[in-house]
Amino acid sequence: MPQFKAPITDLQFLLNDWLAIDKHYQDVGAEGMDAELVNEIIAQGARFAEDAVAPLNREGDEEGCKLIDGSVKTPTGFAEAYHEYIANGWNAMLGNPEFDGQDLPYSAAIPVHEMLNAANLSWRLTTMLTESAMLAVDKHATDELKALYLPKLISGEWTGTMNLTEPHAGTDLALLNTKAIPQEDGSYSVTGNKIFITGGDQDWTDNIVHLVLARLPDAPAGVRGISLFLVPKFLLDENGEPAEKNAVSVGSIEKKMGIKASPTCVMNYDGAKGWLVGEENKGLACMFTMMNDARFQVGLQGLGAAEASYQGALAYARERLQSRAPQGVQQPEQKADAIIHHPDVKKMLLTQKALTEGCRALALLYAQQMDVEKYTSDERHEQAAKVIAFLTPICKGFMTDMGTEVTNLGIQIYGGHGYVREWGMEQLVRDTRIAQLYEGTNGIQAADLIGRKLTRDGGDMQQATFSLLSTRIAAMSDNEKQTQAQTLLQEWNEVSQALLGAKAEDVAGAATDYLHYSAYSLLGILWLDMASAASHSSNEHIAKGKANTCAFYMKRILPRKEMHKSVVLSAADDLLALTDQQFDYV
Repeated sequence: MPQFKAPITDLQFLLNDWLAIDKHYQDVGAEGMDAELVNEIIAQGARFAEDAVAPLNREGDEEGCKLIDGSVKTPTGFAEAYHEYIANGWNAMLGNPEFDGQDLPYSAAIPVHEMLNAANLSWRLTTMLTESAMLAVDKHATDELKALYLPKLISGEWTGTMNLTEPHAGTDLALLNTKAIPQEDGSYSVTGNKIFITGGDQDWTDNIVHLVLARLPDAPAGVRGISLFLVPKFLLDENGEPAEKNAVSVGSIEKKMGIKASPTCVMNYDGAKGWLVGEENKGLACMFTMMNDARFQVGLQGLGAAEASYQGALAYARERLQSRAPQGVQQPEQKADAIIHHPDVKKMLLTQKALTEGCRALALLYAQQMDVEKYTSDERHEQAAKVIAFLTPICKGFMTDMGTEVTNLGIQIYGGHGYVREWGMEQLVRDTRIAQLYEGTNGIQAADLIGRKLTRDGGDMQQATFSLLSTRIAAMSDNEKQTQAQTLLQEWNEVSQALLGAKAEDVAGAATDYLHYSAYSLLGILWLDMASAASHSSNEHIAKGKANTCAFYMKRILPRKEMHKSVVLSAADDLLALTDQQFDYV
């Protein structure tokens, strides 16, 4: 597989020409930020992703992580790359400036996150969850806990983890058993077992900050009785430095299909000392600060893997000679034509390109709304929060489904070579497949979208999203594309509104189809908007490339929405008709 190259040109087009980032920063009051600075951040982030992280990807997959005398050893070079990462301040991009964070807009940080996922998904995972833990501590912890732990999390001197899942409790956290017993000194004794803990242990830092869900002795039953606790690997001395080992241990490292260079640990808490984060029995609400950030970041994993696969497939298609193209000889100086000239291969490449670039646009539109929520306090703040809430399950669910589709196409373009490990294409499939599962399976994302975010909300979040897209369409310069986009948006709005009065079982049965119907519709609108903006670009490759890829999307990918639409508007009687016993042959 060729060396990863960050898609700088596309990112700059989207930020500068499509989202008008200079005007955006002025509108939201992001002082000191402009397109020139963001371009420099992207350029420096690209160098780090390409030179420091990407070269470790395949070797890390081969070497994997090891548990030696109770401690995790990560693959060769991973710790050194991390030390370079924090030395250059990348971990602090979104951190609170009161604790030495850079407080950058999300639209400046998200492109770097995408590049890191494309370069080396396993390596990125630990830094991703540290950023999410940082947000939860900053928003919900006491001033004392913030002073002790937040500066080290923001700098990256310490990493953070998220501890939710137990062997018997995954999506249904009401079944959670981990206990927390109050102590006289104001701390809590935390006892229980957690599984699937990314970065549960590593050899990068001298401390790890675990955020653990547990129950107090008198807690109400169900999810209303869950609290959140900060449990460090090492307790701190009077100077705030790691000292005594806490009663936290690694039971094992999971043997996984992919992301083998990321330590996914079974964690044992045996009366470990921890401190309450947020209010008692309100831990799930606190954890959702971390989870919602992580869900979007997992969507970026699908996007990053898709970009890496597309780059590899495109390079191979240009080099691999096989047969003559059906439209006539394309390379008469060769014994055969490169497979990129064959229509079916072009279709696969265009599918990769259209889905990847469409999802990149969705991710940056999401990041722009995160900026609006962060910097404003008027009605724009409220509206942006609604858009973010509505788009989060779409970003997580569709972008990871898309990542799996695109990486599978990458293998297909390579043919038999794609199935062989040395080319790196099969690793991308294995690595990205988990993204459809963790941080809430994509079925859960679909249920969240159509349940909490649409029907139970009365369509308010959906209408905020409709309003945002209506504003973008109204500003389009291409009248034909503007009309197409408006028609798409109106249909999506009508279908969404029609679901508000549906039966609960019909809504549940339509969930995944509604998520995909929405995603294909919204990407269609974004592609028309991008193509309209690209028509004014001085870069001929951008102008023609966006126009032709938009035409491909509208003709060959957008029709997928029709199948999903027909199912969305169907009752769930066929899903419920088959009894448990009828699934068997006997």
